[in-house]
Amino acid sequence: MELSARARAAGDAIEPVTSFFLSLRAMDGQPDVVDLTFGDPHEMPLPGLVDALRANVEPRAEDWFAYKTSLAPAQETIATGLRGELGLPFEPDDIAMTQGAFGAIALAFRLVADAGDEVVIPEPGWFYAPMLRAADLVPVRAPLAADFDLDVEAIARAITPRTRIVVVNSPANPTGRVYAKDRLVELAAALEAASVRNGRRIWLLSDEPYRRIRFDGIGFTSPAACYPWALIDYSYGKVLLAPGQRLGYLALSPLIPQADRDELRAALLPLQMGLGWGFPDALMQYAVPALETVSIDLAELERRRDLMVGALGEAGYALTVPEGAFYLWGVAPGGDAAAFVAALTERGVFVLPGTVFNRPDHFRISLTATTAMLERALPALRDLGAG
Repeated sequence: MELSARARAAGDAIEPVTSFFLSLRAMDGQPDVVDLTFGDPHEMPLPGLVDALRANVEPRAEDWFAYKTSLAPAQETIATGLRGELGLPFEPDDIAMTQGAFGAIALAFRLVADAGDEVVIPEPGWFYAPMLRAADLVPVRAPLAADFDLDVEAIARAITPRTRIVVVNSPANPTGRVYAKDRLVELAAALEAASVRNGRRIWLLSDEPYRRIRFDGIGFTSPAACYPWALIDYSYGKVLLAPGQRLGYLALSPLIPQADRDELRAALLPLQMGLGWGFPDALMQYAVPALETVSIDLAELERRRDLMVGALGEAGYALTVPEGAFYLWGVAPGGDAAAFVAALTERGVFVLPGTVFNRPDHFRISLTATTAMLERALPALRDLGAG
């Protein structure tokens, strides 16, 4: 059978992830397995989420579950929230409701980039490359700094005349770093200079699904506040810890010049329809006004972070202390993540190898596990530690 070139390219780009995901089937039916791999819930859903869905599931009109595009009450709620949260004058028409951040990112890539364009992505970083390959775009990796801060010089070196988008993810997956405003201002200057040099606008996609999950009172600056030519993607699945309920949005920066902003606004609806009706289900959109203030327990998440950072630090692990998101990123003892993960698996503890992020010497732990699960994992982690 002849697959399309884009299907093969996307499959190759995400192969480390799919291979590991399929290997997790070994957990099925095993008692007392500790799953610290992905950001999935391990406790019952938040009452606020359940209440919001229950309050809107009863139909109030014949068209309650008819085809829906972006619903005005959801757009208005989000625009109001963004004005207060980011300090930028968002309007409802700047918001396109999507099926999670996945849908928003896919929409952004196709909104401003054409086949063959290059997109600069952070490394280590999230799984942008398969989505780019599926859109006939070219991923260009730019390494983060040694401490996983944003490396503006590396991004500038990665830019070519074919560059159309630069992706920034803060708080970052997998490292948990939150990028400071001064570094984002440096990035904005570099993107503006490169745009002028190339005679072609470079866009910034600010990937912000973990924006509201931060620790130690650390503030947040959106790159969209520093560079006008920006798009923001967001997912409610993180702060609600309900990734199976697909709800997110793509927001156009209100600092985009008005004529260009109007053109982008007009393009959103037909593009989302052309992508296969890329809107959230009606029920999820109805729930947005109630869900805007619902959140996982950030204080408890921070306690879990502190528990694992303290215990693993004592066991000799080299860790990046996360400032946000809900992962713990560390160096695998011996520098071989595959061997480390295999040894943990034998002890009934599953963590994500850094190979899926093209970092074969690192591993990632999801802090969305319960405290009891984390404590059950610690003996195995201590046994394999470098201390």
